[in-house]
Amino acid sequence: MDLKKTLRLSYWLSFIKFNVVGLSGVMVNEGLLLALVYARVYLLHADAVAIEASILSNFFLNDYWTFRDRRHGHIAVRLVKFNALMIIGLVVNLSILYSLTTYLGINYAVSNLFGIAAAFLLRYWLSVRFTWIKREEASTAPG
Repeated sequence: MDLKKTLRLSYWLSFIKFNVVGLSGVMVNEGLLLALVYARVYLLHADAVAIEASILSNFFLNDYWTFRDRRHGHIAVRLVKFNALMIIGLVVNLSILYSLTTYLGINYAVSNLFGIAAAFLLRYWLSVRFTWIKREEASTAPG
């Protein structure tokens, strides 16, 4: 990452907004996970659905608020990119949830929070790097 970009106020403002959106996504994720588990949906299926719901929620909030000035191209393309890249976060989240719950006996809701935290920085980097590319960066990108 470029040090000049990291020191800019706009970088930190978007990082803070991404965190606020992420927190709302945690609420969507945890709330839906708890509801689905309560409805007796298998834990990993429930978590996958909860994660996807939070990914969609986060995409729309980020697209219209956090990265409004970085939108480039069609919204459907950004949505597909964001969702595809977030699959990596989903795998990280599910792996941690499963491992901590199954092998360490940690409550699934707590394990899920660890999974969310571990995937967060990766998701931010992927979002800035591949989904919401500034127009000037997009025009100089190969392809």
